[in-house]
Amino acid sequence: MKTKLLIEQHLHGAFGVDFNKAKVEDILLVARKLLDLGIGGFFPTLVTDSPANLKRQINVIKEAAENLTFNCAKILGIHLEGNFINPEKKGIHNEKHFQKLTIKNFQKIEDDFIKIVTLAPELDVDLIDYLKEKGIKVQAGHCVGSDLSKCDGVTHLFNAMKGITHREPSTALSALINDDIYTEIIADGVHLSDDILNLTFKTKPKDKIILISDALPITYSDLKETVFADEKIYYDGQKATSKEGTIAGSTTLVPAIIKILNNKGLFDTQFIDNVYNYHNIGYLGDVEWDDDFNIISITTPFKL
Repeated sequence: MKTKLLIEQHLHGAFGVDFNKAKVEDILLVARKLLDLGIGGFFPTLVTDSPANLKRQINVIKEAAENLTFNCAKILGIHLEGNFINPEKKGIHNEKHFQKLTIKNFQKIEDDFIKIVTLAPELDVDLIDYLKEKGIKVQAGHCVGSDLSKCDGVTHLFNAMKGITHREPSTALSALINDDIYTEIIADGVHLSDDILNLTFKTKPKDKIILISDALPITYSDLKETVFADEKIYYDGQKATSKEGTIAGSTTLVPAIIKILNNKGLFDTQFIDNVYNYHNIGYLGDVEWDDDFNIISITTPFKL
């Protein structure tokens, strides 16, 4: 089977590298390893942090993007997952860095390389319209609001958002019934049950589902614990959590998630194309897979 190269639009790092702390050479290492796994492009995702550190890391990521070699996955832009989220659904994020959803606060870190912003739409002051005018994808996440009318997508559906009840609106319900909203899904076997996956795949149009990993720096490394988002994170071999048990993110990447879904009979190759369509991304290359989604060969516009 041949598909387009995969795209990771939501990962915080891997191979021991944390995008909130990484140097240029660290990010280039990740880019090389991602391409070896069949991932042709990615959006380094920055977790909630001080504006000064976010601004510094944005510049680091941009410098890495300018120094990619032919054997690297392409850096397609930055996904900002913070600082504009709801404390009620903060997850692992550090609340001390949260800011009001204003243009003024965004301008403290604003950069043309920011392509996706996860925020709580119910807390918006004047930020969403500004982001839309800039062509930035607005995604509802770490939130409780049900009005997604100004959103392009939803960040990790069901996780860190108000779930479904039978008597009132919610973020997850609005995301499911709105056929125009793209929905990120972490189908790693930890973040969502099989029943929820089945519900989502039966409800959402297949061309609006984006597979993500939400991978942590601990992913595919020898680390058993690390500090992420100012919090000590522990990895037990299956999931990574805080001391209190809050799931911090995934410990796998999209190629492995595809294998998981394929084994459950839930995978559709349309899911690979969706992120290309969402961001209007051109040709990055192809992957040839065997029946178990192991890589046979990789083709890119450049020689490998």
